[in-house]
Amino acid sequence: MSRSCPRWTHQAGEQGYPGLAGAGHTRQVQKEAAPGLQAGPGNWPVFGRWRTSTLEAMASPRIQAVIRERHRMGECPVWEEETGQLVYVDINARTVCRWNPLSGEVQTVGLRDPVGCVALRREGSYVVASGTCLGLLDWATGQVEWAAWLDRDKPHNRFNDGKVDPAGRFVAGGLLKGLALATWRASRHGTMPEASAPGVWEPGQGSLYTLYADGSVVRQLDQLGIPNGLDWSLDHRTLYHVDSLDYSVRAYDYDVQTGGLANPRLVCQLEPEQGMPDGLCVDTTGTLWVACIDGGRVIRMDPETGTQLCTLKMPVSRVTSCCFGGADYSDLYVTSAADSLSPEQLLREPQAGHVFKVTGLGVRGLASRPFAG
Repeated sequence: MSRSCPRWTHQAGEQGYPGLAGAGHTRQVQKEAAPGLQAGPGNWPVFGRWRTSTLEAMASPRIQAVIRERHRMGECPVWEEETGQLVYVDINARTVCRWNPLSGEVQTVGLRDPVGCVALRREGSYVVASGTCLGLLDWATGQVEWAAWLDRDKPHNRFNDGKVDPAGRFVAGGLLKGLALATWRASRHGTMPEASAPGVWEPGQGSLYTLYADGSVVRQLDQLGIPNGLDWSLDHRTLYHVDSLDYSVRAYDYDVQTGGLANPRLVCQLEPEQGMPDGLCVDTTGTLWVACIDGGRVIRMDPETGTQLCTLKMPVSRVTSCCFGGADYSDLYVTSAADSLSPEQLLREPQAGHVFKVTGLGVRGLASRPFAG
């Protein structure tokens, strides 16, 4: 039902996308309304809205800033096992970053537009979502072979978070900059680009796309607010997905053969006081780790019940995303942002924008999957 996209090459940092010739076919899948929360016995919500605890029941975690550069909007960390490095993006600085924990060096490649996410492909090559384009980045040359250009009629759109699915497809969400229809607190920028006014966005304009190995693209979901963190269950049959604008984590039945989605349902609805849900990852027990921007925390969550199992408090407020990495995937890497903090807030949070490593959690994560294209 979809056709391959023409590809073109663009030098990182170059103005414009020469040779644009189409982005391939997209099809829309109607998004069903997710069920709401229902009150349970004793005023406990069925999905465990406030059933949180600290990490006292687990091994004592240690939090340290391992990358002390002040990133504007650090996001989408992914561990590259072959090189033992952490790859991530700084959305607002328009860079893809790669950190070597042995040397402490951070290398960067700059792109023309905000870089929503990055994922592995093969050593020295990555798939990136920048602006409204999906492409393949060659790290050695800094060149991007663009595979798809979407939402051409929406100049305010850009891609946000993304990840490779169990079959090697790249799944990423696109969103729309604010057009003054929905107003939120000015500090709640989440992973949004610059809006038309601080904290002002138009709801229902986001979509979730799949880039297949042959270069074809399918729109799986639409009418999303801020499509954000995503990951899959251990049996690959469920996609967990964050919509930051309505503070929700949802689950979808996932067809690993086709990449199709069905049966949306609510896993958890966060309260504003907990922060806005952003990036997430899954550990080897099947539980979710959800970063909460403006909440200064990462929440561990049982996706079957929605129960919030524990809360990891971070030394910064604008926590953006997380992934497991290290030699045995027992380290949790957490990115953060400095943008939208006032000078006074930056003085109170000298580590804002740093990347942190959390050890001693007593759990392990899963290896990141490479894009098959």
